[in-house]
Amino acid sequence: MDMTTDTKLDVTDGFHLVIDALKLNGIDTIFGLPGIPITDLTRMAQAEGMRVISFRHEQNAGNAAAIAGFITQKPGICLTVSAPGFLNGLTALANATTNCFPMILISGSSEREIVDLQQGDYEEMDQLAIAKPLCKAAFRVLHAEDIGLGVARAIRAAVSGRPGGVYLDLPAKLFAQTMDAEAGKKSLIEVVDPAPRQIPAPDAVQRALGLLKSAKRPLILLGKGAAYAQADMDIRALVEKTGIPYLPMSMAKGLLPDTHEQSAAAARSYVLPEADVVVLIGARLNWLLSHGKGKTWGGKDHKAWGGQKFIQIDISPQEADSNVRIDAPVVGDIGSCVSALLAAIDSTAGSNWAKPPADWLNAIAERKSKNIGKMAETLAKDPKPMNFHSALNVVRDIIKANPDAMLVNEGANALDFTRSIVDMYKPRKRLDVGTWGIMGIGMGFAVAAAVVTGEQVIAIEGDSAFGFSGMEVETICRYNLPVCVVIFNNNGVYRGTDANPTGGPDVAPTVFVKGARYDKLMDAFGGVGVHATTPAELRKAMEEAIRSRKPTLINAVIDETAGTESGRITSLNPSTKKK
Repeated sequence: MDMTTDTKLDVTDGFHLVIDALKLNGIDTIFGLPGIPITDLTRMAQAEGMRVISFRHEQNAGNAAAIAGFITQKPGICLTVSAPGFLNGLTALANATTNCFPMILISGSSEREIVDLQQGDYEEMDQLAIAKPLCKAAFRVLHAEDIGLGVARAIRAAVSGRPGGVYLDLPAKLFAQTMDAEAGKKSLIEVVDPAPRQIPAPDAVQRALGLLKSAKRPLILLGKGAAYAQADMDIRALVEKTGIPYLPMSMAKGLLPDTHEQSAAAARSYVLPEADVVVLIGARLNWLLSHGKGKTWGGKDHKAWGGQKFIQIDISPQEADSNVRIDAPVVGDIGSCVSALLAAIDSTAGSNWAKPPADWLNAIAERKSKNIGKMAETLAKDPKPMNFHSALNVVRDIIKANPDAMLVNEGANALDFTRSIVDMYKPRKRLDVGTWGIMGIGMGFAVAAAVVTGEQVIAIEGDSAFGFSGMEVETICRYNLPVCVVIFNNNGVYRGTDANPTGGPDVAPTVFVKGARYDKLMDAFGGVGVHATTPAELRKAMEEAIRSRKPTLINAVIDETAGTESGRITSLNPSTKKK
């Protein structure tokens, strides 16, 4: 007998323990970028049947992991090298935590004894200390027998309570550590009920119900937390049973079809200041909702509260009263809270639940009809060159005909116009810049959406936004993903019309190369590049991309004068604020 071979069969190492721990917990995909000291880990993971999606930049791999977590409710895994690679992934980790996306950033690192004495190791950095303030939790594993524990703790931290980003630090020499294979197997932990239900208190449910019954102008506001919860049937039942108008935040679009008769999206500027009781479901009163005060809510100035009463359904009790008084907090997971509200409505009102007063519903319907009519007139125009409206009229039709497609969206004007023009019909189909409103999520989100769902992905990108992650079109081609990227090209940031005030040779900071041919970038990697200058050309190209499911990039030429500074958040620019 060959004793050497026999011995190897009885031993495992850090590489395989990491892989086995992930697989034991149902994690089958890793997003990352190989290099010292994790190159062999990526090879072994693929050999063990895991899907390893390798990117061109760690930030994009991190964004992919984050949105995979949002779509699946399992932590997305991003694997990076040490120091610069870790820092590149850290941006995505912080963004995931801010947006409540479950994600685990796993990075190789230098040895503790060298880092602590600052002796100058390869890519030396105290990564754990740096990560801690920017994520929900951070752990380091030093011994092979603790790998199972470290992975289990990371998973539970990422998905329990309010989800978020977790950092897991794996020093280089951990991977080569060996231990008895049977002992290694026993050291792994299959996490039981990692995101346990949190049932709301009965008195909190009754308090909320009492306030809702008293409302004359009620409004339901759906946030992306409601989409993440995957409580779609109960949320729809609550909206329809109560008859209350609802307003979806951008990533909650499609929880109910945007064409639903109770949608108040087309009357947003009317319902927010006029509502007397607002039910927040997985939505936070942050800057995206003007902090629950100011003129948006009927206040006299930016600090004034409009007088609304709020019911807030959220898993975090600390979220209540963050900006304005919450009269009826309902703390628990969204699925349990909405289910409890439905049960309470059934038990107290039965089929006699009083719908909102007709004058409230009629006032909303009137404004919706007027605004939808105005939008229809604008979309029917065919200016030359194309503007955002005429181009997005095509996208609107494409999504309507393909409601299962995943829509990724980023930019300034490209984001704002798409959100208001393109209707969504199914939940978790719209993926965008989220709470921070940052650029750069586009290609990472697009890759993950294609990998995780297998559905067609349509990415609507501003030309500036695309630049943050554009090299990942090679990744899209390499994995032959059904992604159609549409770049609204107006030659610059916001617009392509700024000029250098000095008259010097340098272009303005917001201006790009005129007439850039982004489509040729896709050609370079074997995908399909299309140059579109009319809505008809855009429509033809998008329909062909969906039919063929080939990686496609459409350079949609937009009037360079179209768009406004910073889209709809112009007021955040210091130079535009009132003095």
